[in-house]
Amino acid sequence: MGQSWKWVVLIWLWSGFAAAGLPSALAQQPQDAPEVNTWTEAVSASDVGSVDEIVRAVYDVISGPAGEQRNWERFRGLLHPNARLIPRGAEAVRFMSAEDYIAGADRFFLENGFFEQEIARRTERFGNIAHVFSTYTSKRTLDDEPFARGINSIQLVFEQDRWWVISIFWQNETEAFPLPEVYLEP
Repeated sequence: MGQSWKWVVLIWLWSGFAAAGLPSALAQQPQDAPEVNTWTEAVSASDVGSVDEIVRAVYDVISGPAGEQRNWERFRGLLHPNARLIPRGAEAVRFMSAEDYIAGADRFFLENGFFEQEIARRTERFGNIAHVFSTYTSKRTLDDEPFARGINSIQLVFEQDRWWVISIFWQNETEAFPLPEVYLEP
């Protein structure tokens, strides 16, 4: 009989949960979820009206020369209140809120120029959700050669008549993980 009985139990349990409405219950907003602020003064309708616009706004808001304060209110306004920013480092992933990211990046961006530019993109969309696989370069100035390249995996949702960033999960290119040509084609 082996392990097959486990599959039968799992299927039986899932069918019971489905009949009880569990999948739709899981999709409901938790009672303690933060209030979703649809707009802030720092975010314009042109920042969040389409997938292209919100991705462009994300790159724009984090890019700038040394000494230039980033518009963190605009940044916050692009991200859903429950959004996560997730860098894949050399050893592990790190999960950050918008506030965690700002706390770590603000001083660095003031002391160092940082320009992240999208060089290629793959977009998948279904209904009110979208996934953007965005290949980027990072530079200290617009005229510099890139010091890094990688991929931002950006998940988005359309609700309250606008697009929101739900997560940005990124990994820099390394010797072990060079960017495949398919993700360098615009």
